[in-house]
Amino acid sequence: MISVVLGLTVRDLVHADLASCGWAGSARHLDCVAEQLDRRGRGDVDYLAVCARADIPIAKGGVDYRAKSGVGTLWQLAVHPALQSCGVGTVLIEAAEQRIKNRGLRQAELGVEDGNPRARALYERLGYRAYDRQPDAWDEQAPDGTLRRHETMCTMMRKDLS
Repeated sequence: MISVVLGLTVRDLVHADLASCGWAGSARHLDCVAEQLDRRGRGDVDYLAVCARADIPIAKGGVDYRAKSGVGTLWQLAVHPALQSCGVGTVLIEAAEQRIKNRGLRQAELGVEDGNPRARALYERLGYRAYDRQPDAWDEQAPDGTLRRHETMCTMMRKDLS
């Protein structure tokens, strides 16, 4: 067995990072992330990057402070597929939770698709508990560039950060 140690840092995701984040989604998704980065200047969101030694993002995710009053809502969480189950997601979520606490908020929430049991297991291990189920939908870009509507059910999860 080979053991790899990653020296990770967490910082704000910036527009220049998006060119190296193709692993996180389609060009349309990355355009949506760029729009979210613009909201950061108004204090509406934080958008984080977990980087390895080369300072290239290997995970990204946002915290929306306007989605629900008094709560930091984690969303658009993604870890490079080759590095999933290596602790990178834990680093990302813990950094996002610290940002929420720094804002004086004491609750974090997120939604996880019912078809994503690995992510749900991670969130449960980190102390998130299910409290509701809700439908969600968004437009996805297919490899040929066409758009299609992705409809899903999500389990809503919450964690007390106090």
